[in-house]
Amino acid sequence: MSRETFLFRARDKYLELGLRTRLMGVVNVTPDSFSDGGRYFSPREAIDRCLKIVDEGADLIDIGGESTRPDSRPVSANQELERILPVIEAVRPQVAVMISVDTYKSRVAEEALKAGADLINDISSFRFDPGIAKVVARSEAGVVLMHCRGTPATMHQLPPSTDIIRDVHDGLQIAVNTAYKSGIDRDRIVVDPGIGFGKDAVENLQILNRLRFPEELGLPVLVGPSRKRFIESVLGLPVDQRLVGTVAAAVVAVLNGAHMLRIHDVAEVRQATQVTDAILSEALPE
Repeated sequence: MSRETFLFRARDKYLELGLRTRLMGVVNVTPDSFSDGGRYFSPREAIDRCLKIVDEGADLIDIGGESTRPDSRPVSANQELERILPVIEAVRPQVAVMISVDTYKSRVAEEALKAGADLINDISSFRFDPGIAKVVARSEAGVVLMHCRGTPATMHQLPPSTDIIRDVHDGLQIAVNTAYKSGIDRDRIVVDPGIGFGKDAVENLQILNRLRFPEELGLPVLVGPSRKRFIESVLGLPVDQRLVGTVAAAVVAVLNGAHMLRIHDVAEVRQATQVTDAILSEALPE
């Protein structure tokens, strides 16, 4: 199955999407993220991690200073900036890849973009802080609009959706319309169905199996299945033993049209997607 191709722009950079799968490597500069909280909390460790995942083949780096795991506590914009700015400022001169910042706060987004970030990955799709849309538009940054039911504090207390596919599609459509009204160009937007954010295990499986549904939005699709709880529901394994499950979910996402994957295990998923891309194109990598 072929993917539609796009040229994604973020500030003065661009990335071709659809010819091969692009990988967004995760770097959590937090003490409490669900998967690697605390491992890269110091600036030096986070900087080293950024450089390592670029060497492993990441096409983008996604730096976050606040955990959005279930039941996580929000941090102030000042705390978030204290965590991420030293990392962005140190990494920017050393890498050519796009730097994404995982935040929903307009002030954090603005300062991160000034420091050298290229795009904003907003889990709320402008719902938590509507001002972030104007920040993105003014800076000509790229943006990832993710679907999230509820908030990190409430999303796993919600009852199942009556139609999760429709909910995700309609939520993303609202976010995309807001982006356009705010002056964000179409070629600066990626949508993300939000695996694990307010969805139960079966709903996550449904989204991955029916991933073609965002295609009618006419935008590239990012999926973040990495080490998520639905894999534990299938395999009964803790977070540090979910690599094989992550690879399986990543391959299915690519087969179903994902252009980009947000992942922790860059080297391993890179190998899997290279083989998947080769099969889809019926051609060897150049």
